[in-house]
Amino acid sequence: MSSKIEEQVKRFYELVKKIKSYNEAINVMYWDLRTGAPKNGVEGRSEVIGMLSSEVFQMKTSSVMEQLLNQLSKHEEELDQITQKSVHLLKKELYRDKKIPKDKYQEYVVLVSNAESVWEEAKKKNDFSLFKPYLEKIVKFNQEFIELWGYEGNKYNALLDQYEPGMTVEQLDPIFKDLKDALVPLIQKVAKAAPVDTSFLKKEYDPHQQKELCQFILRKMGYDFEAGRLDETVHPFQITLNRGDARVTTKFEKNDLTTALFGTMHEGGHAQYEQNISKDLEKTPLAEGSSMGIHESQSRFWENMIGRNSLFWDAYYEYLVSYFPEQLGNIPKEDFYRAVNEMKPSLIRTEADELTYNFHIMIRYEIEKGLINGTIKVEELPTIWKEKMQEYLGIVPNTDAEGVLQDVHWSGGMIGYFPTYALGNIYAAQFYHQLKLELPNFNELLQKGDLIPIKNWLDDKIHRFGKAKTPNELLKDVTHESLNAKYLIEYLTEKVKDIYQV
Repeated sequence: MSSKIEEQVKRFYELVKKIKSYNEAINVMYWDLRTGAPKNGVEGRSEVIGMLSSEVFQMKTSSVMEQLLNQLSKHEEELDQITQKSVHLLKKELYRDKKIPKDKYQEYVVLVSNAESVWEEAKKKNDFSLFKPYLEKIVKFNQEFIELWGYEGNKYNALLDQYEPGMTVEQLDPIFKDLKDALVPLIQKVAKAAPVDTSFLKKEYDPHQQKELCQFILRKMGYDFEAGRLDETVHPFQITLNRGDARVTTKFEKNDLTTALFGTMHEGGHAQYEQNISKDLEKTPLAEGSSMGIHESQSRFWENMIGRNSLFWDAYYEYLVSYFPEQLGNIPKEDFYRAVNEMKPSLIRTEADELTYNFHIMIRYEIEKGLINGTIKVEELPTIWKEKMQEYLGIVPNTDAEGVLQDVHWSGGMIGYFPTYALGNIYAAQFYHQLKLELPNFNELLQKGDLIPIKNWLDDKIHRFGKAKTPNELLKDVTHESLNAKYLIEYLTEKVKDIYQV
């Protein structure tokens, strides 16, 4: 590498480091905002987040960054592979972001920062009208951004690509059709089967005991508490400040054991990904997950394929009972296993079982496409939501809080994100299939509660690569084939047979 290029690489990484430092400060404030910041400070905090985010936006789209990226691109053969991929990634983001005026971007960031708090209030008061004007502005901003960015095919592709690079409506529509065609008959079989008793899961479970249990399970998963922490919030999330600080949040429901238990395993899967990205990528733009769908595959894997696996509870059911002997002391492990795998239509996405979950995503996917393409108006959402719930799941919410207001995503401007949840399920099943082929003692490990070899496999095959591989590259390298929904369909078919004997 010539001295001139070496100096440009140094300047490039200095600018990247500054951007990452700003983002870490923003994430600390966001975490605080969502885990207990005083209500009266929300507006001021949102303005600070907006101002710092605007500075990050300016740095990423600055003439200095553009010149460095262009110069380094011309001498790509002299760059190491990590720098090459870092340049490609930021160049793509630059030419997208620079099309948005700085003042408009800052206005948008302030809008979504305030919108999240308004959403919380609207949900609490069950009043969509409070949130409606904010969502209308968010949709309008996104429509304007798409026109500035440009797009191929469906307008929604421009948003989808930000969360799942390379994915399009044209690819998703047939995948969702295959899932629908395969899963509807399973839902019909379950509807005719004898119901599962879940009443003991709704007894009173002390939140402090729940937290101790969740911390115990996280440690068994291999989550490093020296590089993270567990906190409580309204809508659980995982947030990474840096490689040594990947935080988990959860929600403790006094009369529902499963919310915190499986929610923590879910967010713990996200955090485990972040904690185990290669140290070689730490100071680069590649030090994050390959995509939102791949990230979601890790959380769904731990939540469902491990946490709701009968063999997992062979190892840990006694521990669970030791935390809650009055509630579970007389409940056999098999009854508990069947209860946490109950399958029936639910109004709430985050409470949905594995079988019906993807229908919740399809509903949101269709609504988002309609909003962005102008075929659905924000004011119509409460009605459309109910219609689609009836069509897909046969149930209708009585309130907006358990309907259109249940998710935080739109308030944060995350339109195009929801499909990654369904993609995460598909990826997870595909990875799960391959893991069991490569770890022939998988069942024995799980039954003994030895989760570390499983974590190590995920670290080696997926986590360490961060964003250095695209979703499709990663999937092919690990499973030797492209996206394939058949493994999820097979997994769910077997689960239905096991739980409901049909």
